[in-house]
Amino acid sequence: MITLDEVLVVDVESTCWEGSPPPGEVSEIIEIGICPLSVATGKRGERRSVLVRPSRSSVSAFCTSLTTLTASQVAEGVSFADACAVLRKEFRSDRRVWASYGDYDRKMFERQCADFGVRYPFGPRHLNVKTLFGLAHALPREVGMAEAVRITGRKIDGTHHRGHDDAFNIAGLLAGLLGRGPR
Repeated sequence: MITLDEVLVVDVESTCWEGSPPPGEVSEIIEIGICPLSVATGKRGERRSVLVRPSRSSVSAFCTSLTTLTASQVAEGVSFADACAVLRKEFRSDRRVWASYGDYDRKMFERQCADFGVRYPFGPRHLNVKTLFGLAHALPREVGMAEAVRITGRKIDGTHHRGHDDAFNIAGLLAGLLGRGPR
């Protein structure tokens, strides 16, 4: 049964390159940022980062410049399967509505779970905050997370393209959309 007291806001960072991936490599999750959001109060919980050790790619210089994550940092992370287990055990992700900014995060989890034979860590309810924000603000098109934060008159809290900071900022946007904070 899905509980509606909290929304689990998630943002992933993945291996990336300036151009195409090197031969034999594929983009995979290297950080899962998490920020629970109380539906009743709009209060954001503690931001959390779970570093995930890549197994089919490496962290490029471009990826480090974008995310600040280094190859040595993520090498000390947990396996993707263990990261999904953390989501289920510590955040009850399989029994909560979860949200991300766009569909990228959802699709990455679906693909990696299928590729590795790992149980999908979330329940059936996903909120696409990017689409909701565009609709709520009657925008002509969807905008990126940093632009959405600017539209609400705020500044990004933390480092953009770090999962835990982006999840925290997305949770703030969602709180506003739910009428529990700045819109």
